[in-house]
Amino acid sequence: MERAHDQIITDPILNEMAKNIEEAMKILENGQREVEERQKYILKDIPGPLQGCGQDVSSILQLIQNLMYGEEKEDSQRMHGLGERGHVTLLGHSLVAYISGLHRERVRRLSIRVQSDTTLWLCRIFRYENGSAYYHDDDREGLLRVCRLVLYSRYEDYATEGYAVLSCRHPVIYQSSACRPGLGHYLCSQLGLALSSLCTVPSSTTFGSEHQMDVSVLDRLIKDDVKSGKVPLLLIANAGTAGAGHTDKLGNLRELCDQHNMWLHVEGVNLATLALSCVTSSVLAATRCDSMTLTLGPWLGLPAVPAVTLYRHEDPALALATGLASTQVAEKLRALPLWMSLQNLGHDRIVKRIKHALRLSERLLEHLKKMTSIKTPDDLDRQMSLLEALNMVEDEVNSPIVLFKFSQETSPESPESNGDSLDEYSEGEIEFQDTLNRWLGEQLAQQVPSSGVDLVHLEDEGSCVRFNPLMTSALLGTQDGDVDALMERIGEMVPLLSLTMCLRHEFREEVSNHSNLTYVEDLNWPGLGGIRYNPTCKDPDESKRQLLQEKINGDLLKNLQQLETEVEFSTGPEFSPEKSCIFIGMATENLDVAKLVDAIAAMGRDIEEGSKLLDNMTETVQRGIQEAERQLQKANEEKIMKEGVLRQIPVVGSVLNWFSPVQSSVNGKTFNLVAGSLDSTESIYSMKTQPVKETDLTPVFNITKQSDGKKLFHRSPASSESLSVASSVSQPGDVETVHFQVPVAQVYSTETTEDLPSRPCRPSHSSEDSLAEEVEN
Repeated sequence: MERAHDQIITDPILNEMAKNIEEAMKILENGQREVEERQKYILKDIPGPLQGCGQDVSSILQLIQNLMYGEEKEDSQRMHGLGERGHVTLLGHSLVAYISGLHRERVRRLSIRVQSDTTLWLCRIFRYENGSAYYHDDDREGLLRVCRLVLYSRYEDYATEGYAVLSCRHPVIYQSSACRPGLGHYLCSQLGLALSSLCTVPSSTTFGSEHQMDVSVLDRLIKDDVKSGKVPLLLIANAGTAGAGHTDKLGNLRELCDQHNMWLHVEGVNLATLALSCVTSSVLAATRCDSMTLTLGPWLGLPAVPAVTLYRHEDPALALATGLASTQVAEKLRALPLWMSLQNLGHDRIVKRIKHALRLSERLLEHLKKMTSIKTPDDLDRQMSLLEALNMVEDEVNSPIVLFKFSQETSPESPESNGDSLDEYSEGEIEFQDTLNRWLGEQLAQQVPSSGVDLVHLEDEGSCVRFNPLMTSALLGTQDGDVDALMERIGEMVPLLSLTMCLRHEFREEVSNHSNLTYVEDLNWPGLGGIRYNPTCKDPDESKRQLLQEKINGDLLKNLQQLETEVEFSTGPEFSPEKSCIFIGMATENLDVAKLVDAIAAMGRDIEEGSKLLDNMTETVQRGIQEAERQLQKANEEKIMKEGVLRQIPVVGSVLNWFSPVQSSVNGKTFNLVAGSLDSTESIYSMKTQPVKETDLTPVFNITKQSDGKKLFHRSPASSESLSVASSVSQPGDVETVHFQVPVAQVYSTETTEDLPSRPCRPSHSSEDSLAEEVEN
């Protein structure tokens, strides 16, 4: 194959260019180097001065690879292989730079052939007869040039007098409310028009056509503008809206534009279906428009190919003046990557890729229809009455964009089912279902990235999950197996969503049954809800109470996260106004809400009691230290009175002690943290061991561990008793409870142990003294 390839390409530069691109792509896609070399190149990511001696191409490519991937090691996060089609496109971009350096006449001859061939192929593939083409990188640039063309056409003196002509008769650009965001503002800013020149037409209120432009309202708006002296300039219609993929009634809009001498521009993903043999009438009407924008890169999986705007206009001079046509060779060579890619694909494979995307949509939609808790656009059609169907001027076609959302009817047992708060409750339920759908979309995009699903928010339906294979499947390589994997994940998540919806009310009721718990409502949290433990603190200082509450809830959250359970515990949404609370995630199968709430309440009480015991221990230690200091001072005074004043003088006392030593006994003290009492250390030094008194030690914390094979907070068919984490009663072999007790610390007299140099005044490695010092601090 390589030998035949070399024989075909007679120009050695072209042959070398193809090989270099292939080697470069191998380095970028599959290049694997040692960790030491990667760390060496990571240091080069910091911008620095340009090296004088330069670098070789492999080093530059390795630097690009590090900039693209960083320290990522997982191949799943890397870009998909471009394949043969992608390499052809990249070769086309390289050829543009190479050809631009050739002789001018050769470049002119080649650029004319490339642009004419590409324009002819696209007009035939997408049924746009006698059209011209403008190739642009920004998909909005074509529409911008078309607007300038219409301005030159409608205002004869615009080329000489400029914007002064527009002051008398203001132009108006009409767009649908379902148009992609920011398009109208972009046109006005680039054309230098006021925002008053932009008119947004509302969508139809007819059942089943909510996302289509209202033709009757548009007609009324145009007539009002004409009466006020304005010039209806251009109408932007959709053949597949950006959000839901709906197609406007292009046939009616074409007639309206002809009536008012307006330019009709069409864009949208459904224009790709014009390449198929069977096209619906609503999309086929787009072939009668004045211009249309095609985004071939996502449709065919071609990287970095330009978008194309096909248009019809009789005056080539105006097209040249507005930039739609150009005499610059570089502008004409912009179509070269697309020209090479179209030839490499061929007509059959172009149609095959579009059909493959449509088949993926049909496959997913067929599976979604079988799920009762998932709503699709077809669910609205099944609810449409016969009269409403007859009133529809044009049937809405099945869009290649599949929208679906989780939807579940409100439980009749909900507390807000009374008439006074029904509307308020319904709004809350709708907002919470939007939150669940956002969670569903995020999980599906994360677990099945090759499906290309994303989230979209529609004004009427709220948050929905969108599957748009025409824009993603060719680049991501989506196959039937990815759709099956997507359906498998949906089948796993829908029961969790339904269970969460059902148990939210029960969770709220269980929380209300505990006086020390407060239910926290946050409709932006996908889960059972939030909970806050309220300590029984009677401190009049509000700041101290809040600090205590934050500390207890923080420790409670850490303890809950360490439990071996399927239930997730979190601090809640990132920008949630609720603080010092714990949010419980999605409900799991066989979850016992009563056990869960009881366990949280019991664990909170344990943490609060431990905190109180620690505070009491601190006060006890402080009182004990003060009492020990008083007794030590009293012992020192008694010692001075017993030994006499002369023995306290430094020199005289040493001489007297040498001739007549004093027999002193150890009179230290030990402090029992639990009993809060001071005891003598005589028994310690006489027995040389630490005596342990039989004192009832109160445990600080009870940590319950679940044995293997058991799941916390699950419903038990044999027993309905609540599970308490602090409970000390357990079944043998099921639960192990570990008690932590507070140790005892000693305080010794430094004065009475001077005569015992072999024994330290305070044990330096005693854990009891360390704990006593920590509590004292």
